[in-house]
This record gives sequence, structure tokens and C-alpha cells, in this order.
Amino acid sequence: MTDSLDTATRRHLDAIYGTAPPYLVDGLAALLATAPAVVPAAVPSADEEPAEETAAGMPTAQTSSPAGPVASPRPNRLWDHRDVVLITYGDQLRDDDHPPIEAQRQFLLSRQLQDLIRCVHFLPFCPSTSDDGFSVADYLAVDPQLGGWDDLARMNESFDLMFDLVLNHSSQRHAWFQRFLDGDPDHAEFYVTADPAEDLRDVVRPRSLPLLTAFETATGTRHVWTTFSADQVDLNYANPKVLLAMIETLVQYARRGARIIRLDAIAFLWKQVGTNCIHLRQTHAVVQLMRHVLDRVVPGTLVLTETNVPHPENLSYFGNGRNEAHMVYQFSLPPLLLDAIHSGRTDVLRDWLDSLELPSDQTTFFNFTASHDGIGLRPVEGLLPPERIAALVEIAGRHGGRVGMRTQADGSQSPYELNITYVDAVADRQQVLPSEHARRFLATQAVMLAMRGMPAIYFHSLVGSSNDQKAVQESGIARRINRHKYTRQELDAALDDGDSLQRLVFDGYRQLLDVRCRLPALDPSVPMEVLRDIPGDGMVGFVRRPQADSESAEAGPLTVLANLSGRPRTVARTWLADDVTEDVLSGETLAPAEAIPMQPFQVRWLQPART
Repeated sequence: MTDSLDTATRRHLDAIYGTAPPYLVDGLAALLATAPAVVPAAVPSADEEPAEETAAGMPTAQTSSPAGPVASPRPNRLWDHRDVVLITYGDQLRDDDHPPIEAQRQFLLSRQLQDLIRCVHFLPFCPSTSDDGFSVADYLAVDPQLGGWDDLARMNESFDLMFDLVLNHSSQRHAWFQRFLDGDPDHAEFYVTADPAEDLRDVVRPRSLPLLTAFETATGTRHVWTTFSADQVDLNYANPKVLLAMIETLVQYARRGARIIRLDAIAFLWKQVGTNCIHLRQTHAVVQLMRHVLDRVVPGTLVLTETNVPHPENLSYFGNGRNEAHMVYQFSLPPLLLDAIHSGRTDVLRDWLDSLELPSDQTTFFNFTASHDGIGLRPVEGLLPPERIAALVEIAGRHGGRVGMRTQADGSQSPYELNITYVDAVADRQQVLPSEHARRFLATQAVMLAMRGMPAIYFHSLVGSSNDQKAVQESGIARRINRHKYTRQELDAALDDGDSLQRLVFDGYRQLLDVRCRLPALDPSVPMEVLRDIPGDGMVGFVRRPQADSESAEAGPLTVLANLSGRPRTVARTWLADDVTEDVLSGETLAPAEAIPMQPFQVRWLQPART
């Protein structure tokens, strides 16, 4: 069977291993044989090109990703302006009568959110032993405490789905690791091991924990690589059996309904002693192979890489624009918006926005301000000066947050992330009224929602959650400050209280989403042009201008103006077109010849006057 693999796939394997391993050749040939015989005419097929150099410096095939059918109506292309993702846990919401996944579906539908949110990203829902799901004990099962595959399928009737592939590591309790401990020859090299006497000082560490953990096995003591914790044991992708198993899992997720698959902690995938073990060429080659297989076997599946690293490193996972990720996270955005709100300076945010470029029309950004993790600070290294990063650390502490630290190569400690809800990060609820607090928070969200890319909203941002200090105290886990789990009764009571900050945030967010989904200019394919003449002293602006030959051209441009400072401002007409007078957020019609007034923490989405 080893001659049955096509040349393009074999080239991907050679890029990883030098010579394609027969075991993997046969396994992939069998998997690719299950590809659909015909791709719909409206969906572009994979376009294999001769090998070329990618952004990662590797020879690979150039492929293009097809777009396929999904749960909700959408043109036969990768994305459009109605694409909004909700990030949530499978047990985010509980009631007395349903599994948590079903309880959450009923909540979303009861609040008519299916009209405003297209895709639900369930954070890891498999059986797990730690890290709130990210220590997976069985990749192909749903944790029965959350529900089952049928509950996810029911959710998929109203929403597209996004799943995590936690591929850097598994749980200690996974059957693979148990066989590793038992000395099973088939699993003896399933996990990365190293000699603790080796010099591993150059290895990039995301957390201040031991890199190696000693385990007693049937063949003696072995020191296993544990990048994130002792319970999260790192898989060995130098073993082709591991790679095939994870590619088969990837395909199963897509066939189970995942329109988007998030490659968790992908940057750390490949280990090689003597290197920093991050972003290695083999890691990029694995991403390229996964993209290639999905394009062939489950066309239309989108690949999202999760790399919480400095911005230029993050962008490398676009590859050449056709062969790696469709989307990368905008990890720099959350701290940059937070810096702008608190410093009153938007110069760094403006310059960063102006630097954003996409390598092809098959890529876009995954924009967000909060997630299940903290607000990462590494992504603003080289962007924000150290004193402004230090100010964010100090503000997070004053607002009830925590600071995660990491160990540098020289053994020193540096801030890695801020553990705090984004609502509490933007303002101190003890110092400002709920109306003012909501205004500040929603200003950051209005900027994020209007940027080029696909927006993603963390559940706790949507419902305006506060810091969960009790969860931190009870668990000793700082990240749980931003992971409160609701009962349906508790959440309904909070959102139905007309005077509460949560109600103000939720209603304001719904209004932003309602307007957004009616604006074709916010399609991820529409370019973004930063208004550089606007001063960077609290103001920022950009225009989403559809290309003349695009589907969005008829709608015209959308101009976004944001005052992220605490004082009233005006925007001179010399910076804008005279016909930009209709504010679709406030409903105001502005005088065409006059300067545009901006209240503190106000964002305007402006369109040309209707004729």
C-alpha cells in the first residue's frame, strides 16, 4: 500500500521526517481514500503547486482551502460579515433538568442569540483530569458530565461549532500514557523524554513549572517533558504513530460538526534538544499537513492556531497564506485596548492596527479581547514600552486581578498574563457607576467587532461577569477568576436586573451584534485602512472599504471612530469624507460640514448618507 499515497501528501511527510515513514504513508493513504469524490462546483478545490519557500522557511506544497457547507446559511466561501464566535465551556451553564451543553443551548436560544452569533466554540469537552479540560484523557469522547455527541449535534442545528484539538499533550490518565508506563513497546516512544542532565536552558517556558517530570515505568525511571504541568505529558510527534493518531482525531472532529478547529498550544509541538523548542520548522510542517488533509477529506474546515507569543511570531502560522492556518488569534489586541483605555494614549494601538496585513484572501484574523486564559503580555513585547506594561500589571492588581509569571532563560521571572475578567480590567467597579463602567467596556468591544477579521466573544464578556474571587480562593488556580460557572437561575436573575452592570453590558453587546450582522462592510474580506492623521492621544479611527468588485461594494464603506479617553473630543472633517454622516450605532445623523463630537468612551460606526 505504500505506493498509494499521492505526491503532494508524501512531500508534506518528507518535510517533517526527511523520508516518509511507511506506517504513516499507509495510514494517511487510507484516510485520504475517504475524501469526498466530488467537491461542489461553488467550492474551490485544493490547488497543489510546486514546492516553494514559506514564511516558516520550509519547502512545502501550496494549497488552497475550499469552503464547504455549514450549519447556518452562508455563501460558499470561507466567511462573511455574520460570522461571530462565542467562546464558552461545556459546563458554563447548568440547570436541574438538562446536561450542561443542552442547558446552554436552551439559554442561547431563549435570548435569541442564534440571530446574532453564528458559531459556538466549546472549549475542551472531552474527559479530562486537570486544567479545566486541557488535560485530555480521551480525545474521542464527550465528558458524560457535560452531555454527549448528540447534545453537540443538537447545538449544531442552530450554530456552527468550533472544537479544540489539544495536541501538544495528553493527560497522565490517557490510555496511551498508561501503556507507556506499562512498558508497552507500541507506546514506548509516544511521549517526549529527556535526560535531566542535558542543557535545556534555552527551552521557552510558558509557565514557571519544572520542564521534566520523573515517572516510574516498567522499564525504569523516565523523565517526561511536561511543558504545562506534571499532569499534561507531552506527545512525541517524532513518532509517526502519534501524528497519525492526532490527524485521525482532527478529521473526526471535523466530521462531528466542527467548522473551525483550534490547534491548542501548537507552537510547542516539536521538541529538539539544543533549540528553544518553539516554532520549529517541523511544527510548521505538521500544521501544513493537517491543513492539507482537512482540505482533502473535510473541505471547508477552518484551521485556527493558538500561539500566545509576540506578534511577528504569531503571524508566521499563516505560512504562505494558503498552506497553514486560515486564522490566527490577535493576541496583541486585548492588552493594547486595555493600555489605550487606561493610559489615554492610542499611538501604539494605531500603529499596530496600521501594520496589520494578511498574506492572502484565504486568511484572516481571529479578533478577541478575552478568553478562558488571562490577558497575555508576551504579545505586546516590542510594542508597548516596559513602563506601560508595568502599569497594566499594577492596574490589574488594583482591580482585584492576579498576575501570572513565567521563567526566563536566565532564571528570572517576568509577567506572562493578567488574570482578571475583561469587564473588571477596563474599570474599577468600586470607583465608577455601572453605566460608566459599561460604556468603557463596550467601547473596547465596538472597536474589536469592527476590525478586519472574525470576532470572538468570551461568554463572560457577553454577560458582563465580575472577578470570581471565591473560585480562585477555593482552587488556588488564578485563571479561575475568569471562569465562573453559572446556574441558569443565577444568570437569568443577573441579566433581568435592569440596574445591574451585567444587564447593561448584555443589552449593549446585543445591540452591537445586531447592528454588526447587518453591515456587509464588516466582512473579514473587506480591507481596513487606518486614519493615521487622527491624533494618538486617546482617539483612533479606521475605514472598512469594500473593493469595487466585491460582494460588499454596494453597501459602501464604514468609518469607525473611537474616543478611548475620558474627555470629550471632536474629529475634524478634514480627516473624513463629507458624506459620512450616519452613525449606525447611535442612530444620529451628523452635519456634513461640521466636526464630529465624541463623548468620552464613545465609538461611532459611520456610513455615507442614504440617498
